Amino acid sequence: MGVLSALAVPTYRRLFTAQAISLAGTGLATVALGLLAYDVAGAGGGLVLGTVFALKMLAYVAVAPVAAALVHAAPPRAVLVTADLVRVVVVLGLPLVSAVWQVYVLVLVLQAASAAHSPAYQAVLPRVLRDERRYTQALSLSRLGEDLEMVLSPLLAAALLLVVPGSDLFVGTAIGFAASALLVSRLELGGAGGAGGAADGGGSGDVDGRVDAPTTFGRRARRGIALMVRTPALRAVLALNMVVAAGGAFVLVQYVLIAREVYARGDGVAALLMAALGAGSITVAVLLPRALDALPERALMLAGGGVVVAATAGLAAALHVPGTRGLVLVGALFALVGAGWAAAETPVGRIIARTTPERDQPAVFAAQFSLSHACWLVTYPVAGWLGVLGLGPAALALAGLGAAALAATAALWPTREVSHVAR
Repeated sequence: MGVLSALAVPTYRRLFTAQAISLAGTGLATVALGLLAYDVAGAGGGLVLGTVFALKMLAYVAVAPVAAALVHAAPPRAVLVTADLVRVVVVLGLPLVSAVWQVYVLVLVLQAASAAHSPAYQAVLPRVLRDERRYTQALSLSRLGEDLEMVLSPLLAAALLLVVPGSDLFVGTAIGFAASALLVSRLELGGAGGAGGAADGGGSGDVDGRVDAPTTFGRRARRGIALMVRTPALRAVLALNMVVAAGGAFVLVQYVLIAREVYARGDGVAALLMAALGAGSITVAVLLPRALDALPERALMLAGGGVVVAATAGLAAALHVPGTRGLVLVGALFALVGAGWAAAETPVGRIIARTTPERDQPAVFAAQFSLSHACWLVTYPVAGWLGVLGLGPAALALAGLGAAALAATAALWPTREVSHVAR
């Protein structure tokens, strides 16, 4: 059974199509925001764009668990469609801004809607795909879609910019979000996400009865984090998030500087480095379902984290290799960072689905979404600040942070696989 067999399920096929179209819009928006930052702030555009990314992480950290609590009783289809429509309105408003503060406000609203959309989408997948193998394939396809967005959207944006102004990229983004909303609005996804699987006639959420069911806003908002802390494998995932964020932040923050300053190349080479990162991740995402048939998640995810740490440390040395040979070596290490990133991160959904009662899965997905981005909120500025001291020292420092987090992951994660559902 190949990675595409999950698409044989009609509901998932439409969900994935909606996600792919939405991701294409998101990729266009990333390029358009960079252009907008320089249009509004001129030489200060880099600072504006850095603040925009910080706001994105803050929204993901602060909004995701709160949004999960607020929409606890809402049908998942309504949550997904509403989030998409909010994003349509915001991106159509971005070309009209005339001040930096307006950019910040609209981006904060945009990312808040995304922070509500992503965990809701993740939580509905195990309800649509009951078969674990197909669910694993769906996780790989989601990762594949994100990687293709990273590789292909900048190329699509560059082609569009030959014939349209930069502000029109926001129109393409809005079309993507609107198409996603339209596709999802025609699906039957069942009742409220936190209703204990009512849409599916019960499920593992019913095993515990209703004694522990969160009944207040505050308890729902804290529920997902509490379950992650109480579940051994999910505690380890919290540390593994930092491994990925340490290596990932270095390559994402410094790839332009590497291309332009270290190797005196242009934007095309910078784009190729990002393509290498995505290609490594795509390769692993395609191979992962079969690998998980043969290997336990723990071994595969720890190995992925080890590859991220080793490749990030290797970049510190590779950056001293001159010319084309050095550039090729750096590209290969970028691909290894992407490969390790995918291996460490993609199977997390399987662990959540297996160890968490169904009625609590939306809260746990939201907690993972929020806490993983909290790691990025730390590592993004660290990668930028340390880069001022030199790219080599920055790579070594972040590799050291990743190594410490990887050791914590191995210590927190029991070697025996957990097969029961967390209470």
